Amino acid sequence: MLVFPFIIYGQTNITYSARALNPHKTDKDITVLLGDAVFIHGSTIMYCDSAYFYTSTNQIKAFSKVRIKMSDTLNIYGDSLRYDGNTKVAEIFNRVKMIDNQSILTCDYLNYSRVSGIASYYTGGKIVNKENVLTSKIGHYFTNVKEFFFKNDVVLVNPKYTINSDTMMYNTKSEIAYFYGPTHIVSKENTIYCENGWYNTHTDISQFSKNAWLQTENQHLDGDSLYYDRKIKFGRAFNNVTLVDSAQNIIIKANYIENSELFHKSMSTDSVLAIFVDKGDSLFLHADTIRAKYDTANNIEIIRAYHKVKFFRIDLQGRCDSVSFIMKDSLMCMYYDPVIWTDENQLTADTIHLYTGKEEMKEMYLLNNAFIVSQSDTNQFDQVKAKNMHAFFSKNQLYKVAAKGNAETIYYMKEEGSEDLLGINKAISSDLLMFIKDKKMHTITFIKSPEGTLYPVKELPDAERLLKNFKWRIHQRPKEKMDVFIW
Repeated sequence: MLVFPFIIYGQTNITYSARALNPHKTDKDITVLLGDAVFIHGSTIMYCDSAYFYTSTNQIKAFSKVRIKMSDTLNIYGDSLRYDGNTKVAEIFNRVKMIDNQSILTCDYLNYSRVSGIASYYTGGKIVNKENVLTSKIGHYFTNVKEFFFKNDVVLVNPKYTINSDTMMYNTKSEIAYFYGPTHIVSKENTIYCENGWYNTHTDISQFSKNAWLQTENQHLDGDSLYYDRKIKFGRAFNNVTLVDSAQNIIIKANYIENSELFHKSMSTDSVLAIFVDKGDSLFLHADTIRAKYDTANNIEIIRAYHKVKFFRIDLQGRCDSVSFIMKDSLMCMYYDPVIWTDENQLTADTIHLYTGKEEMKEMYLLNNAFIVSQSDTNQFDQVKAKNMHAFFSKNQLYKVAAKGNAETIYYMKEEGSEDLLGINKAISSDLLMFIKDKKMHTITFIKSPEGTLYPVKELPDAERLLKNFKWRIHQRPKEKMDVFIW
C-alpha cells in the first residue's frame, strides 16, 4: 500500500487522508481515491470506500459505505455522497441514515448544510425517537436545536396513539410535537382533531386550538382551546365550548368545561346552557355551574345544576336554586324556592320532583308548602294550597292534581261556557282532587271534612282573596329559550 502525507489546500479546503489506496490524478483537477478514503473539512470528517476529489472546485463525489461525522453525537451514513467544500453542503444518496443522540433518521436522499445545520429530505423519510416513529414526505432537521419540521402526510406512531398531520414540528429533546395544520390524534379511548397545538409525547400533556375537538364513543367536545392530560385522563376546554352526548341526547354549551375520565365526572361553567334534546321540543337550561357523573361505560348517570337555575321548553318553564337529573329514573328534582310554569298554571313548593318517560312528562310531586296558582282574569287568581301535591300529565299537559294535607282553595266559579262570575268559592279540607280543562282549573272535589263558602264577588274583601304565602311570579317566567340567562 502506498502511503502519502495529507494534501492540504488551505483552511477552507478539503483534506484527504494518506490511508487511501492508490490515489492518482486522472487530470490536473481530479484525484481518484480507492480504499478507505477519509476527507476532513473543518470539524467534519467524511469516510467512504472510494471517491473523486475535484481540487479546482473543492468538491467530492464519494461512493460506498459513506459516513459523515459531524460531532460526537451526529453521524450520517449512505451509499454515495456529493459534497461542496465552498458552500459546505452535503448531499447523501440511497439508504441514508442520520443518527443524532437517540434519534435515527432514514431516507433515500438527504441534503445537509454545515452552515445552517439543517438536514432536509423531499422524497419521504422516517425518524425514530425512543418509542415515537415519525414519517413524512418532506422533512427538515435543525440539528442545532434538535427540532424536526415535517410537511405532507406526517404520521407519528406511538404505542398509545397515532398522530396524522399536515404540518408538524418535533423537538427530540423535549419530545414535544407542534401542529400547524389539520391534525388527527387517534387512540383506543378517543380521537382528537385540531389545526394548531402541541403534544408532549413524554408527559402525555397536550394543548389544541383552531377548530379543535375531541370525540369518544358517545361524546363530542369542541372549543376554541382544548387541554388534555392522557396519563390522568383529564381534559379542559375553553371558550365557545360544546359538549354533545349522543347516548343521552344532551348538549352542553359553556366557556369552560373540564372532564375527568378517571373519576367519571365533568364540570361546566361560565355562560352554561344545557340542551336536553327532544324530537318534539327541547329543554334549555342555564345555571352558574353544571356537573355530570358518568358510569363506567361513560354514560351520564346524574346531572346537577347549581345556582340561578332557569329552564325553558315550550310547554314547561321553571326556576330554582339547584336541580338534579337522574337519568336512569327520568327524574328531575328541583330544590330551594322552585317554581314551574305549565300552560296557565304556576306550581311552587319547597321541593319539586318531575318524572318523565318516553320524552313526555308523566308525574310531578310538590313536597312541603305546595301551591298552584292560575290567573282567571285581571286580579283574579284561582289557588290551591296544601302540604303536598301529586300532579298528573297527559301528552305533556297537566290534567289532574291530588292535594293532601291541610288543603285550601280560592276558586272563581263561572257559568259553563261563559266568563260570567257566579261567585268566589273559598274552602278548606284535609285532601282534595282538582281537574284541569283547557289549561285552567275546572273542577275541585273535596275529600275528608270539607268546609267552604261561595261568596258573591262583591262580598269577599280583596285582602281575603289571596291565600297565605301567595306569590304571582309571572315576571320571572322565561318566554323564550334565551330568557334562561335573565335572572
